[in-house]
Formats: sequence, structure tokens, C-alpha cells
Amino acid sequence: MSRSPAGRPKRTSVPDPSTVREIHRRLVRVHGPLEPPRRWDPLEELVFTILSQNTSDVNSERAYSALRARFATWEALAGARPSRVAEAIRSGGLARVKAPRIVAVVREIGRREGGFDLSWMREASDEDVEGYLSSLPGVGPKTVACVLAFSLGRPALPVDTHVHRVATRLGLIPPGMPAAKAHPALSELVPPKLRVSMHVGLIRHGRTLCKAGRPRCEECPLVDLCPTAPTILAGRGSEARSAGLASSG
Repeated sequence: MSRSPAGRPKRTSVPDPSTVREIHRRLVRVHGPLEPPRRWDPLEELVFTILSQNTSDVNSERAYSALRARFATWEALAGARPSRVAEAIRSGGLARVKAPRIVAVVREIGRREGGFDLSWMREASDEDVEGYLSSLPGVGPKTVACVLAFSLGRPALPVDTHVHRVATRLGLIPPGMPAAKAHPALSELVPPKLRVSMHVGLIRHGRTLCKAGRPRCEECPLVDLCPTAPTILAGRGSEARSAGLASSG
């Protein structure tokens, strides 16, 4: 593998299919069964995914429960002022940003459908569902993929910050690739039957080992498959040697 001028590994190609399957096998071995989260109605999943952005599962679940307790029907939510919605979802963080998005999405669905029933999506093609959801205000590829994967049971691979970081370090996507392009790139790379569980596995790996600040490469079961690990480990070796010289001096 060649090196970039900055000393970082230069990805010259994406992993082959056998390597992708081996990554998946090791994620299962380390993190247990990679079962997807709850399976909700499409509109429930859509709203929950908007709430879950940039916060923990605990906070987003608390915010969703508070939202539905305050607004028992979708009609009530569609008719609410964003400021009242923000009060209800404050525990989820970024409430003033998320509240207007949620209200706008629910109102638009009500306008198009004459109600709030999206059950037709269960029989629709992935392309039709993706096109519909992407046309809603503020709905991006991650939210679309979450509805496809977790509500409709389709072979989608949502790319959140953990998935994006770990996939980049593993060389599954090139450095600097934006999330919008990472979604189709990872979907093309990962076999359909593995996409949802790969999403779950990469999230768990990113939360426990391949952390943003200091990845625990020394403990990582993917270290021999990871083009980034040698550079990180070499840097830590240099730090340790420098610390040793400083203490001896």
C-alpha cells in the first residue's frame, strides 16, 4: 500500500467481496447478533429518525416518547406551532432545529395524502419510497435509508457519523467522501442481505472500539484488514518512544 505525503495510507482500491464478508463475520463475532432496532410504521420511523440526529439513542427515545405524549395524533402535531414541539423534544437536543423540520414533514405528508397513512410504502418499490421521502422538506439520504431498513425491512445501509467514520478508516469508502455519496457507494459494495446488519455492526464498532477521538486499534479484531490502523499504531509508538526519552532525560 502506498503512502500519501502526509503519511496516511492511500486507498488505491476498495476491498473485494470476500474482505467485506470477513469484516461482517468479525463484527458479528465481537458484537453479537447484529439485529436491527425496532420496526415501526413508516411515519413513526421518519419522525424518530429526525429526532435521533446528533444525539444518543436514550435521548432520542425520550424525546420521541415526550413528543407523542404531548401530541397524541399526527393531526395534532401537524397543527402545532414549532415552538411547542421544541418544548416537547428538548431532551433530544437541537430542539429548535428539529421541531420545524418535523412539523413541516408531517404537514406536507398530510397535504399530499389527505391523512397520515404511509402503509402504501410496504408494497411500493424502493425507488418510489426513496423518491417520495427525498422530496419531503429536510429529509436526507440517512433518514430515507432508516425508513427503508427499519420500517420496511428493505436492504438499505444508513450512514450515520459512526458508520461513515469506521467505513472510511476500513477503506470501504475513500477519505473525504460526503455522506450523500457514501450511501450509494456502500450499498454497491455490501451485499443486500448484509446491509442492515453491517450498519448495526459498524455503529457498535464505532461506539466501542473505532472511536472518533482515539480508536482502540490495539484491541480491534479488524486491525489486519484496516488500512488506517498501521499509521495510527505507528504514531502511538513514536509518542511512546518520545515520552520514554523525555522521562529518561
